[in-house]
Amino acid sequence: MAFGFGIRKLLPLGLLALACAMPAQAIEVSGVKVEDAVSVAGKELKLNGAGMRAILFVKFYAIGLYLSEKKTTPADAQAVAGPRRISLHIQREINSDEFGQLFIKGMNNNSTKEEKSKVIAQTIKFGEMFASMEPVKKGDVITLDWIPGTGTVAGLNGKKIGETMPDIAFYNAVLRIWLGDMPAQESVKRELLGGK
Repeated sequence: MAFGFGIRKLLPLGLLALACAMPAQAIEVSGVKVEDAVSVAGKELKLNGAGMRAILFVKFYAIGLYLSEKKTTPADAQAVAGPRRISLHIQREINSDEFGQLFIKGMNNNSTKEEKSKVIAQTIKFGEMFASMEPVKKGDVITLDWIPGTGTVAGLNGKKIGETMPDIAFYNAVLRIWLGDMPAQESVKRELLGGK
C-alpha cells in the first residue's frame, strides 16, 4: 500500500521532469511552424505572439515576438529589460533591396523626428546590411535579437549578418515596425501582443 502511494506521489514529478527535458514545441501560423520558446544570450524566451505578414494576399513572412514575460501593450514590450527576439520565417523570395526598403520605411513611419535622429547612423548600417545580402528565399529565417550589453544582432539561418547595433533605441525602432502607431499590418500587431 505504501509502495503504491509513493509511486502516485512521484509520477507527477517524473512527468514534470520529462516535460522540462522535451524540446520546445512549435505552433502553426498559417501553415508555418514557429517555435514557442527560444534561447537568446543564455536566457529562455517565450513566444509572446505570432502572425502572418501578407501583402496583397500574398504571404510574405510569419513573424514571432519572443520576450522573457508576457506583454500585451507596445510600451510594455519595448520596456522589457532582458533579451528579446523577432523571428521572420520567409514565405517567398524577396530581393534584399526591397526587403531593406520595407524595414526602413516601417521604421520611419513609426518614429518621431527626434527618435530617427538618435539612430540614424545605425539605420544606415542596417540598410547597408540588406543591400549586401543575397535575396532571401522561402524557408529562410531572419532573427533580430536584442542582447543587453551587446546590442541588436541580426542573423540569417542561425549565422550572424551585418554589424551589431549597440543602442536600445534602435532595437525599439525596429520593433515599432510591427508594434508602432502605423504598423506594417494591424492584425499582426494584435497577434504579436497576444490578441486575435
